[in-house]
Amino acid sequence: MAEKETKNNNKVVKKEKNAEGETGEEAATENLEFPELGPFETITGQRMPSAFFKFQFKNVEYSSGRHKTFLCYSVEKQGTECERSEGYVEDEHAGTHAESAFFTDIFTECDGSLSYSIIWYVSSSPCAVCAAKIAEYLSNSPNVELTIFMARLFMWEEAEIHQGLRQLQAAGCRLRIMKAPEYNYCWNTYVDNEGEAFTPWEDLQDSSIFYEEKLHEILQQA
Repeated sequence: MAEKETKNNNKVVKKEKNAEGETGEEAATENLEFPELGPFETITGQRMPSAFFKFQFKNVEYSSGRHKTFLCYSVEKQGTECERSEGYVEDEHAGTHAESAFFTDIFTECDGSLSYSIIWYVSSSPCAVCAAKIAEYLSNSPNVELTIFMARLFMWEEAEIHQGLRQLQAAGCRLRIMKAPEYNYCWNTYVDNEGEAFTPWEDLQDSSIFYEEKLHEILQQA
């Protein structure tokens, strides 16, 4: 498997294996042809196909072929009683992004007298535009707490992405990188796994460490 040296440290993140270097199972997952959606279609549901999760949430550095965002969510509403809802949102980047679709299609009512705890598990971090919208929403909704676990950092070398992530943090959003426990939780909660246990890929831990260090660097920048 090819490797790329990270800047300013000795950590390495392994790139995608080519077809010759993959195991049969990995190659089959990577080579799956997923159905094309219309440019403005957003899909919501309770459990996604396991092949989608394995491909879209794989924390590779270069996300070749991953032209959409998957967002798994849990919402806890706390008032006189505690209510919980779960599911996922899937987008096409040409249309409404999953982050925006969550607020227009899923979390459509926010009662100011109640408190809400929201957790997202996303296949990649928000783009700059979505980050700014989320930050504005949180700043105007002090009764909403949002934690985002990210499989990958989207275009993490771009300055506008750095600014967007720092905007989210300043608005009170907790930003985290997905690790093995989060992958296992998502597999059991949001994936139609047909009783199959989650099997981490070879470089999951190394890639999580890389992204965690990169996120820390971005959030510490002035």
